[in-house]
Amino acid sequence: MIKRLLLSLVAGLLLAGTATTLAHAEDGFRFWGYYQWTASSSQWAFAQKGPDGVVPADGSVEGWRYAVGGAKPRVPRAAGDFAAICKDAPAETGKKRVAVVVDPGTTEDATAGQQPGTPTGTCVVTDVKSNGAQVLSAVGPTRLEKGLTCGISGYPASGCGEAVKSITVPASDSPVQLEIKAPVGFSAVKPSAAQDEGTTWWPYVVVVVILGGLLAGGVLLARRRRT
Repeated sequence: MIKRLLLSLVAGLLLAGTATTLAHAEDGFRFWGYYQWTASSSQWAFAQKGPDGVVPADGSVEGWRYAVGGAKPRVPRAAGDFAAICKDAPAETGKKRVAVVVDPGTTEDATAGQQPGTPTGTCVVTDVKSNGAQVLSAVGPTRLEKGLTCGISGYPASGCGEAVKSITVPASDSPVQLEIKAPVGFSAVKPSAAQDEGTTWWPYVVVVVILGGLLAGGVLLARRRRT
């Protein structure tokens, strides 16, 4: 409970715009931050709700960043480029496309003995009602503790929002290039009804023809015996 209250306090500071522009020492936390990309301003915004309370719209971009942070938000180090991330996933009727940027952060942000992976961008094709947590789970397995997202795709293997004393948050992070993953939930090829029928019924037709031939041969043989 205390841990959740502390993280809520951090989120409140971020939303209140108390971030500083210069690096300085402070106390903070090591955690996965949740963001949404704002296309009009071309920047990340700290999510005002948890992922289970957000239903991203079609064409939106969700962001996750693992870092040691305090008052200054540590946003994903790559832009939320929906066109680039979802270029191989055409729109599907009755579904939505959501681009997801996952940035595991730097080695300086990692806990001892753990190595962050490559930042990735994945296009998730899912039901229009899917929330942020469901969209993220399509990208990779998530580890949850007390309602907090503690691990994504196995990183980090342990720990969840632990407090870190005397952190130094850099004024800015160098941008990174995303590794674009294959779309998930996308039906690349859908067989037509004609193909389905041909694939399903042709063995039965062959069997019927063979049985018909055997039956006809049996009838002729019986007639010849009577004769």
